[in-house]
Amino acid sequence: MADNVLFITNAFDTLSPKKDTSVFMMREFLERQYEVFQCLASDLTYSNGKMLAHCNQVSTDNNNLVLQNQCEISLQDFQFCFMRTDPPVDEDYLTCLHLLGVAHHEGLRVINHPEALKTFNEKIFAFEFPEFTPPTLLTTQKAEMQQFQQIHNELIIKPVNGMGGDNIHKISTPLDQHTDMLQTLSNNFTRPIILQKFLPQITLGDFRILVIHGKPFPMALARIPRPDSFLGNLAQGGKGVATPISDIQKNIASIVGERLMQHEILFAGIDIIDDHLTEINITSPTCAVEIFDQSGQNPIAALIESL
Repeated sequence: MADNVLFITNAFDTLSPKKDTSVFMMREFLERQYEVFQCLASDLTYSNGKMLAHCNQVSTDNNNLVLQNQCEISLQDFQFCFMRTDPPVDEDYLTCLHLLGVAHHEGLRVINHPEALKTFNEKIFAFEFPEFTPPTLLTTQKAEMQQFQQIHNELIIKPVNGMGGDNIHKISTPLDQHTDMLQTLSNNFTRPIILQKFLPQITLGDFRILVIHGKPFPMALARIPRPDSFLGNLAQGGKGVATPISDIQKNIASIVGERLMQHEILFAGIDIIDDHLTEINITSPTCAVEIFDQSGQNPIAALIESL
């Protein structure tokens, strides 16, 4: 069963058939005659020395992907396993990663490496490249937040563990006017939050660059906010426009890619606003569908070829 591939995702019926990158991946593997299976993070079992997945085979029906009856397959019978469950990185998520770590040690190729997924926070990971990041503060201390605002005035405030543009705030008035929001995000100033200098060039796009096997894909997706918003995230109504990556974006992505390869992170999505690195997404990077639909260049085909 060397040509089996397993996708660990959110519930299958929550994945957008036309826009979800995991679904796009499944289609690409099916076209290459792989047997494709899907399960949840909670569907892994360890029993008497064996790692098992309670999964469903994925097939096509009138060009739609459908799940067939559930089966039980040893993780060692899969050639690849894609861990594509969205954050939060909670206890269930970490338990799944621990089990995948055992399977990886026994020879299963997990993308991305479970140890890397346990090690790196997608927002804090960017701090390893301060030469590229915008002015940033992570703290629980309100006094430090106030000092930061005195320097940078207009700020973006966001949680450490968030996704899709949720709970991101833009402020330009004194922090004392936003106490309720700060208390909520920081759990009454006991949980660190991130403050960054607002980058007005976000109106030109929050660029998602896919990094595949350490190399930047030549087409990026500029996620452009609605006129009444500062958020480029597609989930927040941003418009995605495929565009060739710039030389500066390529340089940043190549440097980050070297670091990614040190930890077997084979598929990542970095976010760049005005040539500033803001996040390094490694859990379930997206935007491959939009890039392919608009440019005809296929990031997932490049990923599979790199494997």
